[in-house]
Amino acid sequence: MYKYLIILFLFVTIQSKSQELNCVVNINSSEIGISNKQVFVTMQDAIFEYMNNTKWTNIGYKEHEKINCTITINIIDNPAVNQYKGSLQLQVSRPVYNSTYKTSILNFNDNDISFKYEEYQPLMYNENSFDSNLVSLLTFYAYTILGFEADSFGYKGGENFFKQAENVVNLAQQSGGSGWKKIDGSNTRYQLNENLLSPVYDQFRKTTYEYHLMGLDRMADNKTEGKEVIAKSIVDLQKLYNDRPNTFLIRVFMDTKSDEIVDIFSDGPRIETSELRDVLSRIFPSFDPKWSEIKI
Repeated sequence: MYKYLIILFLFVTIQSKSQELNCVVNINSSEIGISNKQVFVTMQDAIFEYMNNTKWTNIGYKEHEKINCTITINIIDNPAVNQYKGSLQLQVSRPVYNSTYKTSILNFNDNDISFKYEEYQPLMYNENSFDSNLVSLLTFYAYTILGFEADSFGYKGGENFFKQAENVVNLAQQSGGSGWKKIDGSNTRYQLNENLLSPVYDQFRKTTYEYHLMGLDRMADNKTEGKEVIAKSIVDLQKLYNDRPNTFLIRVFMDTKSDEIVDIFSDGPRIETSELRDVLSRIFPSFDPKWSEIKI
């Protein structure tokens, strides 16, 4: 009996330490002409291991609870030995309650990344010091993934994860790499993290929570009520737009959710959507051809 208790304890311990991410990694190096393409295979494997085998939290995740995400790194330049420049595309999804549907919670394109990578170098993160731009990039996005997922289950539920990402930003500013400082322009890692943590943009995080937990997750039980909550959560973004017309986070939201919004409101039980369409056209007019598909 004692032996079986030990086995059970070890099993529970292993389960409680299960990693959080189920991350697919793709490296695209087709735009550069270097002879040793094997380095990109090694790089891809190293990033995969780092994202999926690092324990990012002290929370126990079961296998089916892991967060599905995809990182695609497009290498467009090799300015020096072991130096690489390009872009990073991040896609994150989570399941919708009581359904087989998976909803995208973040679709973000980082157009300006640069890092040094020597083949077979270990990727390790130290929360108290800067080690490499590649490790900082991956760690920043790991905590951002965790933050967005947590925000979709509770209002500002990802706060601690976004603060951990902020720590990465602060340490990485000494690297000289682009995207870590306020002066580096818009659509950067700095701006994404700063906006997420600023009380000015709380409505974005409230919308994220209401749209997912109170709206999508309710649709299996009551599709009409779920759609009404989703519509209201989007309409409420107008408050943020009125104060900050060029809000970066609204752009992030629409890049992530525009297709899904059209799918939700162009099928199934009808609800009043005239206000929803008006708000969508106002805050994101470039997607008007999509919004016209929403039934009124």
